[in-house]
Amino acid sequence: MDTFTPRAVEPAALAALRDTDDAGRPLRPYTAEEGGEPLRCCLRRARPGESVALVSYAPLRRWAAATGAAPGAYDEVGPVFVHAEECAGPEERKPSEPYPFERAGVLRTVRRYGADGRILGGRLVELPGLDEAFTEAFADPAVALVHVRAVEYGCFLFEVRRP
Repeated sequence: MDTFTPRAVEPAALAALRDTDDAGRPLRPYTAEEGGEPLRCCLRRARPGESVALVSYAPLRRWAAATGAAPGAYDEVGPVFVHAEECAGPEERKPSEPYPFERAGVLRTVRRYGADGRILGGRLVELPGLDEAFTEAFADPAVALVHVRAVEYGCFLFEVRRP
């Protein structure tokens, strides 16, 4: 099976989000008391004492602007956690943990999007199982990228683009 590359929120988007988020609100940092917040800037959980923020993010927006896609109503905005200040980004992942925020038995939604930015479908996946879902998604030549989301809150976790 292939291993696909999870993509964090891009550094330029993070810089903008740390000023004003995609819903037009200013950054409101706080200290992660216990840690555990799923950080989309570096694709790991926050550690106790780190300065983090919950911001509104439109995951298709910048990709669409760069590619000319027009996602229409799929240009949704939702909450994501990020470091309040610039971080080093994602660390190299262990082969035993190819995807961030992965725990056996947890459910994820894998949403497929076409080059025009429109949703092409989705799949509910019990972890582990993302490799199979990505292989299946990209077997369809119309799929340009997929978003992985938490089932509980619908939050965007990370993106995978066509290899």
